[in-house]
Parts: sequence; structure tokens; C-alpha cells
Amino acid sequence: MKAVIMAGGIGSRLRPLTDRIPKPMVKIIDKPVLEYTIEHLKDCGFTDIAITLCYRPSVIIRHFKDGSKWGVNIEYFIEQTPLGTAGGVALAAKDCGSDVLVVSGDAFTDMDFSELVDFHEKSGATATLAVKEVEDPRSFGVVECDKNGRVLRFREKPERPLSNTVNMGVYVMDKSALDLVPENTKYDFAKDLFPRLDGSLYAMKTDCYWSDIGTLSSYYLTNNDVALNAKRFGFCI
Repeated sequence: MKAVIMAGGIGSRLRPLTDRIPKPMVKIIDKPVLEYTIEHLKDCGFTDIAITLCYRPSVIIRHFKDGSKWGVNIEYFIEQTPLGTAGGVALAAKDCGSDVLVVSGDAFTDMDFSELVDFHEKSGATATLAVKEVEDPRSFGVVECDKNGRVLRFREKPERPLSNTVNMGVYVMDKSALDLVPENTKYDFAKDLFPRLDGSLYAMKTDCYWSDIGTLSSYYLTNNDVALNAKRFGFCI
């Protein structure tokens, strides 16, 4: 199965760290978060990787090249204008005839991606989200599910969340779902695509470590967490 990493984000809330590099290249301890993600994908059995780029793409391409240094094959898709999360992924997966694993390139997680794939295949879903409970869900997409994992409601950054379960930005997408995405159009998963998958959108809850490193405070907290649990995340400190 191909893995598509969404790595086009600017990371404006992480400035000045992202003045010269894209958000996925900020470092966790001594390596870019995107490098950790690629290594973790390989550990989970995913070696065919596409990366969607927009902001300062040359920084990422120069660092990873064809991916052979990490034992993977990397293909790049540069958006001349932002296509949104779903638009960029659909472009990268256009010639892929099977399900696709979608991973946010600017979040840090140790979840078992193959577990999500297994859940997706058993549920018969058109698309499956990885979700996690957090203390304050107001800055995330909030997901409400039934006992089988079928998504009942999805609300992006609600002021009054009815659930603490949030979208992690990790998905398994059936080709039929990505076929709904219009070409060369800005199109987002949460805002545009998920509402069209009523009844066939599922979620798998996980208790793995996850941080979207969206702010300077969460970025530094993540570095602290990893430093305190280096062996768990494969870091040598």
C-alpha cells in the first residue's frame, strides 16, 4: 500500500522556526519530524511513499532525495497553488489503484499504521480516521462515533465540543473516496470530503503518543516528552 505524506504546511504558528524551512522539517531532538515519520512508516511496512509539497519544497527534496538512504522509495508532488489536504493527496494517489495510507507530515506520533489499515479493511469503510482522546479538543476536528467506530458527527474546531475524541490527521482512504475529489481544486478532507462520506466514514481510537506540534509550546513539550522517553521513540540520547 502506498503512503502519502501531507507536507505542504507553512507552520505560521511555529515562526521563527519555519521562516526558512517548512513545518515538517522542524527537529524533534536531532532529526526533522518528517524524517522520523518516514522511518516509522518503514518500520510499519510502508516503503512506497509519496510526499505532497507546497511551501519551500526544495528543502525537503534536497534532504530526502529518492529516499534510498532510508530504505524507501519517495516520489514528490509539488502544488503550485495550495490544493488543500484532500486535493494534494488525490493528486499524489491519482495512479494508485488501491487504498492509500495518508499521514500528516507535521505531526509526531508512534501509532502502528498497519493497525489502522487492518481496522479499515475489516470495517468495510470508504475512509477510516485515526482518533485519540485529548484534554482540550477545541483546536482540532472533533469526532463522535457509535460503538462500531462509524462516524456520526465530525466538527472542525467547535467552540463547545461534545466529545474529547479528535482527528489525528492519519487516514486510510479507499480509491472511491479520492475519486470524489475534483482535480486542480482546493479541497479539504474535513471541510469538503468527509461530509460526503455519510455512513461510510469510520474511526479507530488509539492511545498512542500524538502531538500536532502546531504551536511553539506544543513543539517544545513534544521535544521534552521524547527526551524523557527516548528509547520508546528510537532516539539515542
